Amino acid sequence: MAENVRVAVRVRPFNGREKQRDAKLIIDMNGKTTAIRDPQAPAGTEPKKFAFDYSYWSHDCFTERDDGYFEGDSPQYADQQQVFDDLGRGVLANAWDGYNCSLFAYGQTGSGKSYSMVGYGTNKGIVPITCEELFKAIEEKQSQSNDIEFEVSLSMLEIYNEKVRDLLNFQGLKNNAKAGLKVREHPKLGFYVDQLLNVPVNSYKEIDTRIQEGTRNRTVASTNMNATSSRAHTVVAITFKQKFQKDGTSTTKQSTINLVDLAGSERADSTGATGDRLKEGSAINQSLSSLGNVIKALADASSAKNPAAVKVPYRDSVLTKLLKNALGGNSKTIMIAALSPADINYDETLSTLRFADRAKAIKTTAVVNESPTERLIRELREENQRLLSELKGGKVIYKDASNEEEKERLRREFEEQRQAEIEQTRQQMADMEKTWQQRLQETQKAFAETEHQEAGTSVNRLTKPHLANLNEDPMLTNMVHHMLKQGTVMIGNNKVQPAPEIVLKGLSVQNQHAEISNTGDTKLAVVPKQNARVLVNGAEITTETELRHNDRVLFGNNHLYLVHHPTDLAALKKRGAKVEQITYDEAQAEIAKNSGFDMDTTGKSKEDLLIQEDLMSILPMVSEANAMSEELNKKMKFEVVLISPQALEMVKGRTEVFVRMRGLTDDSEWLLPRNRFLDRKFVMQEMYQKYVDGDSDWDLEAARDPFFGDPNEIVEIGYVFVYTQCLSYLLDMSESLTVANYMGRDAGQLHVSLVPCSEDGTVPDNPDDIFVEDPSELVGQRMDFQIKIQNARGIQKHFQDIHCQFTFFMDKPHTTKMVSGTSSPEFNYTQQITYKPVTQQIVNNISNEKLRIGVFGRQKGSTGRLKASGTTRSLMKSAQPKATLSHVPELMASADEVYQLKCEVNAYKRRQARQARQLAQIRKLVAESKDAGREEVTVEALEKILSTKSQFKAAVRAIQITRPNSPSKACIMM
Repeated sequence: MAENVRVAVRVRPFNGREKQRDAKLIIDMNGKTTAIRDPQAPAGTEPKKFAFDYSYWSHDCFTERDDGYFEGDSPQYADQQQVFDDLGRGVLANAWDGYNCSLFAYGQTGSGKSYSMVGYGTNKGIVPITCEELFKAIEEKQSQSNDIEFEVSLSMLEIYNEKVRDLLNFQGLKNNAKAGLKVREHPKLGFYVDQLLNVPVNSYKEIDTRIQEGTRNRTVASTNMNATSSRAHTVVAITFKQKFQKDGTSTTKQSTINLVDLAGSERADSTGATGDRLKEGSAINQSLSSLGNVIKALADASSAKNPAAVKVPYRDSVLTKLLKNALGGNSKTIMIAALSPADINYDETLSTLRFADRAKAIKTTAVVNESPTERLIRELREENQRLLSELKGGKVIYKDASNEEEKERLRREFEEQRQAEIEQTRQQMADMEKTWQQRLQETQKAFAETEHQEAGTSVNRLTKPHLANLNEDPMLTNMVHHMLKQGTVMIGNNKVQPAPEIVLKGLSVQNQHAEISNTGDTKLAVVPKQNARVLVNGAEITTETELRHNDRVLFGNNHLYLVHHPTDLAALKKRGAKVEQITYDEAQAEIAKNSGFDMDTTGKSKEDLLIQEDLMSILPMVSEANAMSEELNKKMKFEVVLISPQALEMVKGRTEVFVRMRGLTDDSEWLLPRNRFLDRKFVMQEMYQKYVDGDSDWDLEAARDPFFGDPNEIVEIGYVFVYTQCLSYLLDMSESLTVANYMGRDAGQLHVSLVPCSEDGTVPDNPDDIFVEDPSELVGQRMDFQIKIQNARGIQKHFQDIHCQFTFFMDKPHTTKMVSGTSSPEFNYTQQITYKPVTQQIVNNISNEKLRIGVFGRQKGSTGRLKASGTTRSLMKSAQPKATLSHVPELMASADEVYQLKCEVNAYKRRQARQARQLAQIRKLVAESKDAGREEVTVEALEKILSTKSQFKAAVRAIQITRPNSPSKACIMM
């Protein structure tokens, strides 16, 4: 019977960073309902609400016991035990019944996934409690009867960049780093990972040790391969078998428990940019987007009249192939989505809730996996015989094969697939025929050696100096340790003989990178080698530097370590000094500060703190991109820039962090929003890994090269803001405005005019004829005016196809013609705008807002692949930063305010001049009347002078109507 995927969401407490940023709570929970409030929405806006099977409130209402366990102060709080009772016990019961089970964890990095799944200290998560309870139950049943044999085995893999890595096979991890393990499809078993280790375990302690080993291998591999751990998926599979006699026949009941930690979603840029030509070129994005497509298709199928007609794209990625059973097949599936409570993470949290909401519509059909052992073996033998016959028969389907070379390729693939299926079937038969004790003994020896080595290392870490890794993922921090023996320890890569004592792979690591001297375990010092990048506490060093306890050391680009110095630590404790626990974020903030960015949090606004957070995230990745550009000699430099909301076509908003991609051989440059840069960086990583692996085809054609700036891409040269207040009085304006680029610097001049006109476009000879004293007089009337863009001056010569574009307050976009071959393009562009009738909102917009006109063009001759003299490294050293970035928003805001004030003063002067002319004409009329001996002037004469609907407003101080009830159309002059 089909069952829906059970979905739970859990909100964690504020973390230290969120508290420091004075984050506001945006999550509410009531029963099974979770609500999220948009922090930018007006007061009184209804929150978005979602209903799940479980909504766990773990944000507050708890205290920490003496043993470190977080215990609830009210029934609202959900502790670890409650989460296990609701979710874990179901997983355990299903495993005993012979059902496959899957438990997914989803959420952004740092949202609390690991706490719910694994936990720490006495706050154990679902995984350790489930494993402990499983082995407790096994021991209890074994004490009652020996008629049942129990077998538990473990596998652990990671999917990154569409490659599968076996985390329990470190040697294989090194050997298969290039291609990864293959995912194949068996006729009966479905998708599986070829050659994946499935290790027998006999206790929870062994499971925990193996998972720690896998996590350590994952850390080393990701660091060496320059991988981003937060974009990797991890799958731990626990296979549980029960063998017993049933009706005189040996029977096997089997369950596989899949524990899946999905990569988190990235925050979308507020600019609305979703990617560029390279987005789909990155295999990293493939698994994430494919997973979303599969979940959407499964959700659609659950409500479709004919579910079979809905195609579910499992084959689109490695991840979705391996999760086919868990998501839409033989499995009882649970998802727990981890939520951040903070307003600064609103976008990510909303994305997580929507993902979970779609998942709850999925239905799976689980069956008990119980069969007679002899029948299973017989079926496997028959399947093996069938596959051997197919292989010998060589029946290859040459569909779509256009030539003999293509046919040969298909034949090889067919043979390779069949050989793998035969081996998989043979391995299953061997495992079934082999006793559990035999399999267990084969792995116990290796486990004992690993356990002994780990125990020895643990003791040494307490007494000997060593380096411990820092990682963006807290679960991968403190997993790699390099002991610093007395004397001199050489650090370098594996390309030199003899090999250094500490071998580091990856970006910017030299053959001989640095030396660390250890004098009697009392004094540590590091000396960088020539051209080697070594940072101590965020600052690059070139000479010998002493290392103290808790110092942060960065080797190359991505090997970040914390110094553990027992002697120094003991001295600190003796003095009563407080020893801080250093985090990865703090180390990155330190590097950013030494790069020239203001990372001090004192007195900062929330916007400034968000910028700091973005900087800490993007700076390491920009550094990686530059390191790859150097090693691949791409002659392209990447720099962090801060872009004001004005430069982002927003009147209001916050400053955003962008990456400038700058050609070192010409003046070309491209601005990349965060996500566009990430898409490029992931392709760079794939490219660089092929280069390191020695692939001859590592370089890509220009259209796919992430270091290549597309010369056909239209880029914004700069922009001007035109204040439209003058139009609210039907006054014209003509200005030569400074074109500001994204840095707020002069990029040329643009001549713009705003001209009120008649319906047919005629401009009045006398502007006073249409002037209005009060903008509200326009409401309900027809209004016509022209926006004229005459020309531009001083545009940089390397731009062609120069043109302007603007949108006038919710109107459609308007574009001038394109002009090339000159730095002073003549546009002679006129666009008439008509409102009929004018509304109060239109009046408000024209009176208070401003029109943004962008100047665009293409960068001619800029390919980013020019073979200029000099290496990328030498060109980077000579290329100085173009500007101080941190003050750009203030400079632009200041200039903007000056221009706005200038426009307001100009409009005021025009109104005053017009009123002065009207008053002069009235005085002249009065003087003429007196000279003629008349004491009265006609209203018609005054209306002719004023010539507006306001009639007497401009002269109200000079004229008073003394006979309002008189039928005479005249007035007495005071």
